[in-house]
Amino acid sequence: MSEIAAAPMRARLSPINRRRLVNFRANHRGFWSLWIFLVLFVVTLGAEFIANDRPILVSYRGELLVPALVDYPEPKFGGFLAVTNYRDDFIAEEIAANGWAIWPPIRFNYQTVDGFLPYSGAVAPAWTMSQAENCAGYPALAADPNCHWGNLHWLGTDDRGRDVLARLIYGFRISILFGLALTIASSLIGVAAGAVQGYFGGWTDLLFQRFIEIWTAIPALYLLLIISSVITPSFWVLLGILLLFSWVALVGIVRAEFLRARNFEYVAAARALGVSNLTIIWRHLLPNAMVATLTFMPFILSGSVATLTSLDFLGFGLPPGSPSLGELLAQGKDNLQAPWLGLTGFFTIAIMMTLLVFIGEAVRDAFDPRKTLA
Repeated sequence: MSEIAAAPMRARLSPINRRRLVNFRANHRGFWSLWIFLVLFVVTLGAEFIANDRPILVSYRGELLVPALVDYPEPKFGGFLAVTNYRDDFIAEEIAANGWAIWPPIRFNYQTVDGFLPYSGAVAPAWTMSQAENCAGYPALAADPNCHWGNLHWLGTDDRGRDVLARLIYGFRISILFGLALTIASSLIGVAAGAVQGYFGGWTDLLFQRFIEIWTAIPALYLLLIISSVITPSFWVLLGILLLFSWVALVGIVRAEFLRARNFEYVAAARALGVSNLTIIWRHLLPNAMVATLTFMPFILSGSVATLTSLDFLGFGLPPGSPSLGELLAQGKDNLQAPWLGLTGFFTIAIMMTLLVFIGEAVRDAFDPRKTLA
């Protein structure tokens, strides 16, 4: 059935793109890695509906509310605080008496500190403890003999009492979004710079190459440490700093493609016909350079994610309290008595990097002109 559904799409593709698609699918490891990665990414995009200390939907006194997306003050539910704590017994009983609530599967946000833990510090995963141990610290759930599984910490808590699984979901999302943003932005700048160098050549190429040599000689880590001591790091600040140095990754590849193709006959014919340089670059030369660019982009993405994780591990990444895989690894290093922290971070990063590398290998095979149809 899938082959029948895919037939119209293949019919609209050019023969070379059809060959690339077949070669990509032929790499089963990369093909299934792409699907697994997409499923994980799409699921974590809706993290607020999976792990949250607020209900997804609430019906209260005939009014339909969406606490997962909108902040409602506590007076709306009969309280007096500015921020509603939906895990509070009074609020929970008030909503139950005047309506209903639909909770996410995990009733913790990445910054929720569980005040009902049996002891302070990192708590072991729920599956390593008995039901009595899991429910001992939750007097509010005494009426529930099974102790609702959404209130259990399936991967344990960190040393501040925050749910590891919730922080893992949010941390995975922010790592991928950061990696994608850095990869796309650096690729756009790098492709543009390489195209200008390769197409015009001469003094333009020579001066640009000397500038890149000087620019890449600047120690990026030291510069990041200096800026972090002056400016509070944030998502956009880190993105801007890393973008200053990551754009050079594709310049050499695109430059070489433009240097090779700028003297081809069809380019000379386009110049003779009066076609502008911008049109020649965009329409005639850039498609050839994009083959090598797309091949390298999955590897650049994995490198961007690894860079953010490393900075967070060293304490120079996202602001304290942000959901971060690197911060989870740092907590595992500082809390050797809680091995689930380090193991969770390690296996998550290892699986993420493995999927991205396998996808990159499949993309490389898809654009390899030496590979033919099976």
